[in-house]
Amino acid sequence: MLKILIIALVLSVSLISCAHQSVDLMPGTLSEKARAAVGDGGVSEFYTYRGTSPQTVGLLLNQEPLSPHQSVPGAAVSMRLLYTSTDGIKGNAPIVVSGALFLPPGQAPVGGWPLLLWSHGTVGIADHCAPTWTGYVPFHQAHLAHWLAQGFAIVASDYQGLGTRGIHPYMATQPEAYSNLDIIRAVQGSDFPVSKKVVLAGQSQGAGAAIATAGYWPAYAPELDIRGVVATGVPYFSPEAVRALRRARPRDAVDPKLGYNFLVLSLLEYVDPAFDAAQHLKPSALPLAREVASVCNRDIRKKISQLGLTYNDVFETSSKMSIEAAYAYMGFPTLTLATPLFIGTGLADVDTPPRMQFQLMKAACSAGTQVSAHTYRSFDHLSVLNHSLKDSVPFAKSAFDGNPLPGNCTALPF
Repeated sequence: MLKILIIALVLSVSLISCAHQSVDLMPGTLSEKARAAVGDGGVSEFYTYRGTSPQTVGLLLNQEPLSPHQSVPGAAVSMRLLYTSTDGIKGNAPIVVSGALFLPPGQAPVGGWPLLLWSHGTVGIADHCAPTWTGYVPFHQAHLAHWLAQGFAIVASDYQGLGTRGIHPYMATQPEAYSNLDIIRAVQGSDFPVSKKVVLAGQSQGAGAAIATAGYWPAYAPELDIRGVVATGVPYFSPEAVRALRRARPRDAVDPKLGYNFLVLSLLEYVDPAFDAAQHLKPSALPLAREVASVCNRDIRKKISQLGLTYNDVFETSSKMSIEAAYAYMGFPTLTLATPLFIGTGLADVDTPPRMQFQLMKAACSAGTQVSAHTYRSFDHLSVLNHSLKDSVPFAKSAFDGNPLPGNCTALPF
């Protein structure tokens, strides 16, 4: 699986007493048990559901208040949630997923607070990297606080396997979509004062998750009322997009974004028992690659920088890898979306380069989706998120109210 090209697909994308046992990974092929448990451990008992596994998806199982550092500034209510969903890799198997709900201060309007589904970007695959456990990074806190100040309630999934038992299948869009759709169901089906209408939003990995959520929605959760999608720094994998990534990734330059590759390799080892990352990594790099089971993405990136690692230092030049296997899990079910799509692109983005995002815009426009594309000069993969609020918030409000959003496909330079 994965030609050396896989690495070019990189997305430029005090532990307490554990609720479940962490798995000690050694270099080399992973056992079936280890594959299923990569990243488990390091979180509280809340994340482990001890009851009989419910067969109903979108069911709220448990809730508890978040601590101040896990909350969002300005939230009147901050709750950690545990709910049921479907395993997006293994089909119909029921699973338990964690997430959060944030409510703005004041009295909810008639019909409930307008609901925003937030999809987070890359944090890693270890349970203790889940946003409901570590808290959101400052620029995400600022972003979510802005939505709260605009009168939106926010619901956010950790995604399958982050926080809860089992591996987080990194960048696999179907598990992300199922986790998102079911947390909407869980919140709307409980006593929280939220609207039945919802707008989806996400950044980086979460941008892809938000678009995938809109794609899987009609078949998986048709009863939901999704009004629009806001995506910034969105990854998109196509032959041309991969070529754009390769041009943006010098093989002999120190590149912290190599950490994304390690996460993708963990996905492939999980979904394909025959795949062995050790065959594609230099022996000296394998221990660091295995650290994604216990170290969050930001810290892996720091280690890569400190060690001065390049693509050539990490990957075997003789690797014969194909990226088609990853496409099958990281792609979208459709780009003909039944709801308008906002795409915000920073022209200084090197994680998901503009060329990659332009290919997505072109494909979505060709598929008939109402695309509102916005570009922001001098803003990168992260800074575009909050800078685009001046456009994304009005878009979301209009979508929520059902106002026409014709898009700007005809004006795009394709």
